Amino acid sequence: MTAPDDTASEATTPGSASSPDPLSNAWILLTLAPLLWGGNAVAGKIAAAEWLPFTFTSLRWGCATLVLLPLAWRPLQRDWPLVKQNLVLLFLLGGVGMCLFNLSMYLALNYTSAINVSIEQAAIPVLIMVANFLFLSQQVRAWQVFGLAVSIVGVFVTVTQGDPLSFFASGLNRGDGLMLLASLFYAAYSFGLRWRPAIHWLSFMLVISVSAFIVTLPFAGWELTQQSQAMPSMRGFLVLLYVAIFPTIFSQIAWARGVELIGANRAGLFINLVPIFGSMLAVLILGEQFRWYHALGLLMVIGGIVVAERAASRSV
Repeated sequence: MTAPDDTASEATTPGSASSPDPLSNAWILLTLAPLLWGGNAVAGKIAAAEWLPFTFTSLRWGCATLVLLPLAWRPLQRDWPLVKQNLVLLFLLGGVGMCLFNLSMYLALNYTSAINVSIEQAAIPVLIMVANFLFLSQQVRAWQVFGLAVSIVGVFVTVTQGDPLSFFASGLNRGDGLMLLASLFYAAYSFGLRWRPAIHWLSFMLVISVSAFIVTLPFAGWELTQQSQAMPSMRGFLVLLYVAIFPTIFSQIAWARGVELIGANRAGLFINLVPIFGSMLAVLILGEQFRWYHALGLLMVIGGIVVAERAASRSV
């Protein structure tokens, strides 16, 4: 998953969400982006059988950089003064959000299911709300606290296979623990986006892709000294191509256009589709079993986030 552009203002064109033109239909665009992001977890699970996780992450951002370079070159030239002024921030955003999130997620998929990884990503909005409260002293209402608590319990229902109390006896599965760490990295990245300079989204994506690629290199280098990377099959290369283009670039095009049409506040709720689509795709493509605790955890996580977000919107 890559970052949504949350800098757009609320759209003023009535009916834009229901336009017959797909590129002017916010509902289609804002559903497509989470679908592609949900597919990232499934692709990562397939890649776990073909690629070393750190090597895969490095190649993903290297390929994404090559694809973005000709598209973003002109916007980057215009934006370069702002990029240069904020280079440290942009490097950190790419290193934490794009590199460390994906390194942790692809590694987690070696030890846990794509369904679990998809649902656990729903912890990200919860962590962002907590960060806003702790670091920015944003007002928190009772319903927000309730929603956050329900979401947290929902995540633990998922990772403990329906028995949250077992966490205190046996802890977390390694993969689930890594995915929660990945969610923490992405929440930090999302929190940091409030200081993002006002540059074109293509310039932004290119700079953070380059920074992510640079940060992955020592991880991939170390990994290759520990074990050799076998030549992947055609399926392995197709998965690499998918994650380098669709969750990274096409999803951003769809998301940026959707936010432009209906605004960031209304578009934000569509993020909750990521764990739903990820779980569905894991069942349909990977044949993973969707258990009762997945359903309960998913309902609790998304329900809690919706309650918390509605309470937050009333406090603005």
